[in-house]
Amino acid sequence: MSTIREADMFAAAPVIRTGNRSLFNVVKSVVDPLIAVACLFGATLVWRREIGSAEFVLAALVFALTFPADVPFRWRSRGMLRQIAGSWGLVLALLIPFGLALDLIRVFDQNVLATWIIATPVLQVATHLVSPYLMPRLVALRREQVAVIVGANKLGRTLARQLAADPLSQTRVVGFFDDRTMDRIGDELEAPMRGRIDKVAEYLRAHPADQIFIALPMAAQPRILQLLDALRDTTASIYFVPDIFMLDIIQARVDTMVGLPVVAVCESPFHGTTAVIKRLSDVCVATLAIVLTAPLMLLVAIAIKTTMPGPVLFKQRRYGLDGQEIVVWKFRSMKVQEDGRNIVQATRDDERVTPLGRLLRRTSIDELPQFFNVLQGRMSVVGPRPHAVAHNEIFRKLVKGYMIRHKVKPGITGLAQINGARGETDTLEKMERRIRFDLEYLRNWSLHLDLWIIYRTILQAFRDPNAY
Repeated sequence: MSTIREADMFAAAPVIRTGNRSLFNVVKSVVDPLIAVACLFGATLVWRREIGSAEFVLAALVFALTFPADVPFRWRSRGMLRQIAGSWGLVLALLIPFGLALDLIRVFDQNVLATWIIATPVLQVATHLVSPYLMPRLVALRREQVAVIVGANKLGRTLARQLAADPLSQTRVVGFFDDRTMDRIGDELEAPMRGRIDKVAEYLRAHPADQIFIALPMAAQPRILQLLDALRDTTASIYFVPDIFMLDIIQARVDTMVGLPVVAVCESPFHGTTAVIKRLSDVCVATLAIVLTAPLMLLVAIAIKTTMPGPVLFKQRRYGLDGQEIVVWKFRSMKVQEDGRNIVQATRDDERVTPLGRLLRRTSIDELPQFFNVLQGRMSVVGPRPHAVAHNEIFRKLVKGYMIRHKVKPGITGLAQINGARGETDTLEKMERRIRFDLEYLRNWSLHLDLWIIYRTILQAFRDPNAY
């Protein structure tokens, strides 16, 4: 999975998550996890071992952690191999250290594990190689859908292009309807202009269609109601495509609330099952990190206590979930303890930082106590970095969308940090760049993205020029 580049932000169309997913999307989302589980059970049987409770527990963990490689229909073999290898590598990077730390690997036969580790990515690659040829043939068994789009605006034209580009949609757009003339619309349309909006019903009587997409702005409600009234006798499926491109979308989804349909345009990505998945992953990663780094943390605590007076831990009030104040822990790296109205951020060659503290900050070891904050439920392993309360009060008035980052728990690391947006924010532009990454994380959250950020954080821990 490639990282999200800043240049790509806000360029893609917003993704609307729905409670009713198509059968194809469901199959696509579970095929890679199912292959991983099938390989585990298959390897167990091949080596003539019994499938017991340990195998079922491992299968459940693998299914939860394995995500489909985001391979487009027109795949490139190199990109596909990289994505599948990266996805499987992240799963193993999480499971193997956890198994070693708790001495659980001995429960499984080593031949079974080796066969499973090798066979899973091989079969996933084979499946992705075959699917571009197999899936269109399966989809072609369904009759092609004929569609018209009401509204030749940016939204309607984007819909037409995406339907045409996706061979699995099996949908052919035969025309647009719009009250504007072609000289006002400008560019050549993706399908012929069939007339004004009030001509839709008349056109459909002569040219039956399967689907009608209404892509008019929300301000056009009277015209939409008139159109729906005129289409009462049609058998075509009618879809309203909300005009949400003008909004800053955060985890947009369609749902029902007290029996009424609602469109969420700004919501935390962690609700329902995703909240459970996020919390379980936090507990697992934090527990593993504490177990692996406990000796190091003990040595650091002793070193701090013997080299400078005062407490070992630095505690500071910061904003957490929903803007509630929390206390964040770090190993103390400065001679001072600042937590008031005026807090000066650490700078390069800051005289307040001790020699030991400089080493701790450069290697990010000073952040290790925050894994205990994660177990407490105050923080997450991955999320927007928490800022001091004093800094929040300043930037919430200067940066658009600043407080939206508090719709999730703050993290030890985040998308901004692996893209170089960490360290001192001595200019408004630096803070705005960090917030853009934070909001992009909220838009695109997945457990796979969390694992990728953790992986990148570990790689950059000892060579980040912004760590000082």
